[in-house]
Amino acid sequence: MSQSSHMPGPKFSQRTTWAREQAISFLMQQAVENRDVISLAAGLVDESSLPVDECRRTFDGIFSDAARGRLTLQYGTTSGSELLREQLRLHLARQEHCPVEQLGVDARQFVLTTGSQQLLALVADALFDPGDICLVAAPTYFVFLGVLNGVGARTIAIETDEHGMKPDALEAELARLESVGELHRVKLIYLVSYYENPSGVSLETTRRREIVAITHRWSKHHRLFVLEDAAYRELRYDGEDRPSLWGFDEGHDTVILAQTFSKSFSPGVRVGYGVLPRELVGPVCDLKGNTDFGSANLNQHLLAGVLSSSRYVPHVEQVCAAYRRKRDVMLEALEREFQGMHGVSWLRPEGGLYVWLSLPEDIGCGFDSEMFRLAAKGHRVMYVPGELCYPTDSPCRRTNQMRLSFGVQDADGINEGIKRLAAAVRERIAHRVV
Repeated sequence: MSQSSHMPGPKFSQRTTWAREQAISFLMQQAVENRDVISLAAGLVDESSLPVDECRRTFDGIFSDAARGRLTLQYGTTSGSELLREQLRLHLARQEHCPVEQLGVDARQFVLTTGSQQLLALVADALFDPGDICLVAAPTYFVFLGVLNGVGARTIAIETDEHGMKPDALEAELARLESVGELHRVKLIYLVSYYENPSGVSLETTRRREIVAITHRWSKHHRLFVLEDAAYRELRYDGEDRPSLWGFDEGHDTVILAQTFSKSFSPGVRVGYGVLPRELVGPVCDLKGNTDFGSANLNQHLLAGVLSSSRYVPHVEQVCAAYRRKRDVMLEALEREFQGMHGVSWLRPEGGLYVWLSLPEDIGCGFDSEMFRLAAKGHRVMYVPGELCYPTDSPCRRTNQMRLSFGVQDADGINEGIKRLAAAVRERIAHRVV
């Protein structure tokens, strides 16, 4: 017997315990192990939308000049390519419908990251000590809930409706926390402002202004921040072109704007960015420098070339047209397949990649539920359980919902997936105990 067999096991950090058993890992594993299952769970993009020609032409331009090519292949900086950060100022000005000079921020407040997910993680690391509080919409992006767990933060859900987070509910919770002596533990309010993952809801415009004002008003012990996750901002198919929360923050000292090109351009390029209040730039870059001292320089130069060309806007228009058709296919399939099924409802998104489906309240949809088993094993269709999108101990948490994605499947896959899902739901309703 070797000497090492008598050694005690490793002792991991507390953060590894907080971060374990992530739902995203389970869903990825299920997709790999069950190839014949139609996945309405994966929040991936449509492969046919990926910009192969645009990237090829841009790379040809970069590498036609040896000096420029060598610069592109060299290390970058922690905050990212200056060339791309200047392009992003122009990009943001177009989104905000104002001249770049009126944005009120300079390129130094733009921090480039490996997708917006890295930015979310860096902000969490910069702000939270164990036991600090983050206020989130109910429901919200479940992967960020995992990030918050990973830093030991406490997450409190704020009630929402079809117009997004309710400002009066947010204010009431802040008042409650003050009354119990915990307002000083609140660090952040997190919102997916456009076509939310998972619900597809966009925060109503007047509520955006109100939430920024509430955040300013309740910054009593220290500055409270709003993290506006605008990952789906460019995937608008109809409805109002809403201004960002960031735009209502006149001093740009409260709202952190996170955006990404993973949905509108390519997830493989992995370029996201944050527009940060000046006080946060240093702490976020210090943390980032400890892990990568700069995201992929090549990818940033590629995206800078695309944004400075005439190719980006037509590409996004094509992407939106394709997803609009797929969204409509899913909505029509839901109407057809769930017709007359009592207690079943869904929300119609104006953009994004998701439809939020609710079943009768007594039918649980979690990983360990009979509904999930029937869908995945019996009818070979996969969804994301809605309960993942609420903090575990939240009184707002509902177990009878599911997130459906129309991003990956083609029209035939969407139609067949919804048909299978409806059959599973019909079977589950028929066998429930009343």
